[in-house]
Amino acid sequence: MNYSKLLDKGLIHVYRGSNAQVEKCLQLARRDIKTSRRIMAEDWDWAFSIAYNAILQAGRALMFYKGYRPTISEGSHAVVVQFAEITLGKNFENEVNLFDKMRKKRHEVIYDVAGRISESEARQALEFAVKFIKIVGNYIEKKEKNSTE
Repeated sequence: MNYSKLLDKGLIHVYRGSNAQVEKCLQLARRDIKTSRRIMAEDWDWAFSIAYNAILQAGRALMFYKGYRPTISEGSHAVVVQFAEITLGKNFENEVNLFDKMRKKRHEVIYDVAGRISESEARQALEFAVKFIKIVGNYIEKKEKNSTE
């Protein structure tokens, strides 16, 4: 995994996150899953946005686990997507592409157009968030297991 382009552009920097910080991000992601489910019947825009936030938190957990964090605040979501793409690789190309599409759509929903998300889109976002959190959790667990053997 080569993060040199992100480092050279000043988009990320080395950061020694703790295991507790990684777990905290995963806990936030799981919290957001519950919240998204809870408000699904009330507001599809927010259910989608909260499901997206769960994915973002899982991506941040991945960054902290690998020893990096975004350098910038504006555009940091895109950096998390790029980092996930490099880290997870070709096997998860479709998932990372969906993460990026959701990032763009969430930006529109939050800053531009209300009522943009359909019920099916919100439910798909929630299902994908659950899947992505598992992908990241499994990645971390597998790496941890391999490092102790």
